[in-house]
Amino acid sequence: GGGGRRGFMAPPVSGPQELWRRRRDMRGRMELLIMETQAEVCRALAALDRGAAFAVNTWERKEGGGGISCVLQDGHIFEKAGVNVSVVFGNLSAEAVQQMKSRKTLKDKDGKLPFCAMGVSSVIHPKNPHVPTVHFNYRYFEIEEADGTKQWWFGGGTDLTPTYLNKEDAVHFHKTLKEACDKHDPKLYPKYKKWCDDYFYIKHRGERRGIGGIFFDDLDSPSKEEVFQFVQSCAKAIVPCYIPIVKKHCHDPFTPEEKLWQQLRRGRYVEFNLVYDRGTKFGLATPGSRIESILMSLPLTARWEYMHTPPENSREAEILEVLRNPKDWVH
Repeated sequence: GGGGRRGFMAPPVSGPQELWRRRRDMRGRMELLIMETQAEVCRALAALDRGAAFAVNTWERKEGGGGISCVLQDGHIFEKAGVNVSVVFGNLSAEAVQQMKSRKTLKDKDGKLPFCAMGVSSVIHPKNPHVPTVHFNYRYFEIEEADGTKQWWFGGGTDLTPTYLNKEDAVHFHKTLKEACDKHDPKLYPKYKKWCDDYFYIKHRGERRGIGGIFFDDLDSPSKEEVFQFVQSCAKAIVPCYIPIVKKHCHDPFTPEEKLWQQLRRGRYVEFNLVYDRGTKFGLATPGSRIESILMSLPLTARWEYMHTPPENSREAEILEVLRNPKDWVH
């Protein structure tokens, strides 16, 4: 397609000359990684779902940068699958600075902080309630302080949100992520697994959003190179941790009652994303950001029923138990 020789979904935001110039610099390398990840995931999804094609939109941000959104909607298998790349730069808004200052010390120059942020993010909502929803996001941030020092960090994660619990799938998903982490340091998986369970917590419900995976933020050690290599391993694990689960269940029969439960679980997904999610909040606080891309994570359909409680010992109650008390899937 229009992605050029590397098989990207669209030409990169930075343009070929700029990317070539930055090819040894982290900004250039990370942009290539997120472009490759987007193309790899989209190709894997499109190969499974012949019922719809990815709509590819490139957009520009007048304050600097832009992005590429790929969305497959209303296919045979996926209700909505979005994979978004964004590469933005300029000055952080006061609101965005305030949000970050809760986690970092930043010295701004007359309230202006030059920044560069780039990442790939995706949410895949399947039609069949026996196929789980998956979310991933890998991002890199650079901020230049008043004295010229550059702060940089990486963040990211991959997590699974099933409507019904399938233990084999949970084990496969977590094991695949654990293997990616273990290549770098055996301490990473347990740490980022717990962080994921803590982060995707819907406080007002007392439930996790899903059965977790890994999540990390503000990662700036041991070194830029080592963190990048780790992020690359995580990105390469997306297709193998998820696609086999889709293939296994996409033709499973399901009942109208199971579809209804999926819609109620989707409602919880929306609650987390709009009330707690840091990425959504940062996006909405950044002037010139593309709202369609930020809200791409929301499902096509969801439901809120008054006072819905599943019967005891049901498969619905089984998933709720795991969401209230996260499990260790790999030991």
